[in-house]
Amino acid sequence: MPKNQEKEPENISWPVPEYDKHEKSGSWYIFYSIVAFLLILYSFLSGNFLFAVIIIIAAIVIVLRDGQEPDLVKISLTEEGVMVGKKFHDYDDFKNFSIIYKPQREIKNLYFEFNNSLKPRLSIPLGKMNPLLIRKKLLKYLPEDLDRTDRPLSEELGKLFKL
Repeated sequence: MPKNQEKEPENISWPVPEYDKHEKSGSWYIFYSIVAFLLILYSFLSGNFLFAVIIIIAAIVIVLRDGQEPDLVKISLTEEGVMVGKKFHDYDDFKNFSIIYKPQREIKNLYFEFNNSLKPRLSIPLGKMNPLLIRKKLLKYLPEDLDRTDRPLSEELGKLFKL
């Protein structure tokens, strides 16, 4: 083997946080508390008490989740599929993959689209991984979606609203 050619590792692994944790200021909590209060008030005025319960549960979940640090989950790209923590996804489960790499905007994500359209896309931050190495590995097993050039709207909104 020539010296300038590196042998590609069989498995590629890296840790990622379980979810994105956004730093929230006091004004964020005040604004969303007012929104939650107005929604609860509306639900009582309209007689929709279930909506009030849903808003209260959502607020409790958000506050409890903000008090915790996300666990690290190990991502592994193997010869047979993708391991996300303890969950295995065979390459046959996926329709395609895409990598969004925009260092100026701090975007470096890997996306998998499932064959089953009822399953949501799998979004994995690449962290300090080399996107070219990941792409080279995945092209052996899956087609690449070159049409995806930016993060999905759902992720953009989550970042905007810090959810």
